[in-house]
Amino acid sequence: METEKIGFIGLGNMGHPMAKNLEKAGFPLSVYNRTIEKAEDFKKKSTVYSTVTDLVKNSDIIFTMLTNDEAIKAVYEELLVLNIHGKLFIDMSTISPETSKKMADAVKIKEAYFIDAPVAGSTMPAAEGTLIIIAGGEERDLQRAMPYFEKLGKAVKHLGENGKGIAGKLSVNYFLSAIYQGLAETVLFSDQLGIQRTDMLEIINESASGSGATKVKTPMLINNTFDPAFALDLMLKDILLAKNAGADFPLSKALIETYQSAHDEGFGKDDVMGIINYLKK
Repeated sequence: METEKIGFIGLGNMGHPMAKNLEKAGFPLSVYNRTIEKAEDFKKKSTVYSTVTDLVKNSDIIFTMLTNDEAIKAVYEELLVLNIHGKLFIDMSTISPETSKKMADAVKIKEAYFIDAPVAGSTMPAAEGTLIIIAGGEERDLQRAMPYFEKLGKAVKHLGENGKGIAGKLSVNYFLSAIYQGLAETVLFSDQLGIQRTDMLEIINESASGSGATKVKTPMLINNTFDPAFALDLMLKDILLAKNAGADFPLSKALIETYQSAHDEGFGKDDVMGIINYLKK
């Protein structure tokens, strides 16, 4: 298995460190990114292709980590005209369950294989190789992917057939969107009451109300800087995907309204925790 040739398409904030971990592990790697400058630091040890077609032709297992449904559709339209017999496609993007299932079906018709494997974790876990991989697909395909997943994440959760990985990821991000808005509102409330942020966040993080999500955002809230580990716009995309997949609950409307308004007010490129600056207005 280790001799299979690996291709990685999409070298954004998440894809770049993930592909780097595969490169560091010594796998035969080729990469493609639409903006080729982002592939510059792969030229020394890996192969950089200027087209999706060339990468797919020269790879046995192809990872995709792209921004949205449109980006995935564009890439798969290109590769589905090729002879992809026997190749394994692993999409780690967060897209709609509908699009993911269509891609899986289209790949299978061409006698190739598909896993939807979005991840829980942002840029730091991506760099550290400590993501949680949420997978949907056949057990045999998962076993084929495991040597590579082990370099990308600390755990792999196989939830069932194609589509279940995406379903799990949207559910997790729905919860995270509520945590981040709740955390922002709580910090603003305690600010109003004259409590130091450092004190409030220590209480949150050291009590039952704390979690990995609150702890990782604490430095941003203390320093009031929101460089994107996971952009607010991406969270908005995921909440809307969850809504379209059937998330219709009392919180759903409030979350969509808040994140959409924050986007409209120009906060979309900030980290998701930057929701606090919109709420402060």
